[in-house]
Amino acid sequence: MYAIPLGDDGAELRPLEPWQAAEFLDHMDRGRAFIGERNPLPDIVTDLESSRAYLQAYADKAAADTGRICGIWSGDKLVGAVILRTMDLAQGIAEAGCWLEPSAVGRGLVTRAVRILIDWAVEERGIHRVEWIVASTNGPSIAVARRLGMTRDGVLRESDPHRGGRLDMEVWSILAPEWRAAGGSPVTS
Repeated sequence: MYAIPLGDDGAELRPLEPWQAAEFLDHMDRGRAFIGERNPLPDIVTDLESSRAYLQAYADKAAADTGRICGIWSGDKLVGAVILRTMDLAQGIAEAGCWLEPSAVGRGLVTRAVRILIDWAVEERGIHRVEWIVASTNGPSIAVARRLGMTRDGVLRESDPHRGGRLDMEVWSILAPEWRAAGGSPVTS
């Protein structure tokens, strides 16, 4: 299948599919504590069956044109992913998201990968508004939203139940005309 280089460091963006469930579970196990600080995914993907089901759900979304998942590989190792968690073509709205395991943090991989995903959503699928919903305490993810040129639309106070507490969630977005005016998806960090 395809692999899109994410710069000069050998990292690539590739499809992530149900047949890769064991690799996805290994990735989740390596990053479980770190990813789970603000993301419910490690509580969902706990064994091979749930890993396969999660990836199958995204395969189904891809088939229905309502979402996507792409893995971020560093060399031979899956180290993270970017997603279009939702994609509503009729409304022209999509929600992007991401995660990384600790070994891949601080290299600009998410910013570069999400640029590619947003560019595809805007230019190929006609999405007008891409949202980024992030815990207010997730500084690195907020920094990605800023680097992508997104605007902070507001805060949904205590809207996300997470591990016995509630997180404030910030909504960031970029509109297709803003994306195009900023130059779209050049692969830089």
